Amino acid sequence: MNVYSNKQKNNRLLLAVASVIVVATLWYSNDMARRIREEEQNKVRVWSEAIVKRAELVRYTQQLFEELSGEERQKADRLADAYRLINDPPNGMDLTFITDYLWSNRTIPVLIYDENDRLLYDLNVPKSQSRDSLKQAMLAQNDPILFEGVGHTVYWNESVRFSELKEVMQDLINSFISETVINSASVPVVMMDSTRTAVLRYQRVDSTAIEDPIKLQLLLNDMASSNDPIEVDLPGEGRHFIYYADSVVLTQLRYYPLAQLLLIAVLILVAYMIFSSFRRAEQDQVWVGMAKETAHQLGTPLSALMAWVGLLENQGVRSDYLTEMNRDILRLNTVVDRFSKIGSKPILKEQRVVDVIESTVEYMMPRVSKKVELTFDTDHRDARAHLSPPLFSWVLENLIRNAVDAMDGDGTIRLGLELQGNGGVLVTVADTGSGIPKSKRKVIFQPGYTTKARGWGLGLSLCKRIIEEYHGGWIVVGDGEVGTEFKIGLTGLA
Repeated sequence: MNVYSNKQKNNRLLLAVASVIVVATLWYSNDMARRIREEEQNKVRVWSEAIVKRAELVRYTQQLFEELSGEERQKADRLADAYRLINDPPNGMDLTFITDYLWSNRTIPVLIYDENDRLLYDLNVPKSQSRDSLKQAMLAQNDPILFEGVGHTVYWNESVRFSELKEVMQDLINSFISETVINSASVPVVMMDSTRTAVLRYQRVDSTAIEDPIKLQLLLNDMASSNDPIEVDLPGEGRHFIYYADSVVLTQLRYYPLAQLLLIAVLILVAYMIFSSFRRAEQDQVWVGMAKETAHQLGTPLSALMAWVGLLENQGVRSDYLTEMNRDILRLNTVVDRFSKIGSKPILKEQRVVDVIESTVEYMMPRVSKKVELTFDTDHRDARAHLSPPLFSWVLENLIRNAVDAMDGDGTIRLGLELQGNGGVLVTVADTGSGIPKSKRKVIFQPGYTTKARGWGLGLSLCKRIIEEYHGGWIVVGDGEVGTEFKIGLTGLA
C-alpha cells in the first residue's frame, strides 16, 4: 500500500469525523431553532387573539357610552326645559320644585349672565377654566335661554361627566391603537385603514418600505402570505386591518443553521490550510535535508570514480568506453548539483530553451529502450527564457522516464517547443502510452501518488514544484487523443 493510499484513507476518515460533527451540530441547532420558533409562534398567536378581544372590549365600551350619552342628553334637555318654565311659567304653577331641581344640578355646566353680560352664577364649572371660552363653546353647542322679564341669559352644555367619558373613550381608542403596534412581541406590524391604502401606524418595519407604495404593497402581500390580517372595528375610526409577520428573531432563526454551516466550513477550511501549511513545511525540511545529505554522500564516490577513469585512461582502455564513463560521471555531477540546489533559491539565467531540451534528449536516447522513438522538433530555435538548466533538464528527464514506463518500453515520445501569444514559451512532452484518466489528472502532482509498485510518487510532484515555484511557470496534463501530453509554460523574453 503506497503513501498516497494511506493519505486518501486518512483524508476520508477526517472527512467522516467532520461530517458527523457538522450533522450533529446542525441537528441540535435545527431542533433548538424549531422549539424557539414554536414559542415565538405561540406568542404571536396569543398576541393576535388579545388584539381581537381588546377590539371587542372597545366596541362594548362604545355601546355603553352611547347608552349613557342618550341618558345624559335627556337630562340636559330636561334641565333646559326647567329653565324655560321659570322664564315663562304657566298661570298658577308652583315653581318651588323646579327651582330646587335646577339648584340640585351637579353635572351639567351652567353660566348665567345679566342684561349687561356680566356673570351672575356658574354651576359645575372648574375654577381654572376660562368662562369666556366656555361661554363660546356652550353657545356653539346649544341655544341660550333668555329670561325676558329680568334680562338674564342662561348658557349650558352637556354634562361634565359626559365630556369626561368622551375623553376617556378617545384615550381608550388611542391606547388600543398604540399598544397594538408597540406591544407586538417584537413582531413587525403595519396598521392600515379601511381602504388598505393609508398606513396609520407601523412598528419594526423599514420606513423606506412604508414611503414607497410599490414596496408597501409587496410588504403587505408578504405579511398576508404568512399570517391573515386582523380586522378590527373601532368607534369613530371605522374598520382597520392589522398586518403582521414573524418576529425578527424567528426570521433569523430560519437562517441560523445555514450561517452556522458556513462558519463551520470556513473554520474547517482555515484549520485545514494551517495544518497543511505546517505539514508541508515539515515535509519540505525533511526532503531538503535528505537531498543535501544525498548530494554530500555522493561527492566522495564520485571523486573516486573520476580518479579511476583517469587511471584506466593511462592503462590504455578503449577511448569509447572511457567517453561513456565520463559522460555518466558528468551526469552524476549534474545530479549532485541538482540535489544540492533543493531548498535553495536557484539562479535563473537567460538560456536558449532549445539547447537545454536537445542536451536532455541526447543524454536520454541511449538510456531508453531501442523500441522507443525519442524526437524533438521545433521552428522556434531562438526562443529564450530564464532557466536553471540542471533543474529544467531534471523535469524533462522525469517526464521522459514516466512516458517510457507508460508505454512499457515501446512507442514514441515527442518533445515540442512553441511560442505563446503573451510572449511565453510552451514546451510539450507527448507519448503514445495508455494515458492518464481524467479523474486522476488533479492528483498526479500530489506527493505520494504513483501507479508503480515500487514508486515513491515524488517525480511529478517535484516537477510541478520546480516549474511553478522556481521558474514561475505552470505545468498541466493536456487533452491528447492518444497517450499523455504534458504542457509546460515558461515566461519568455522580449
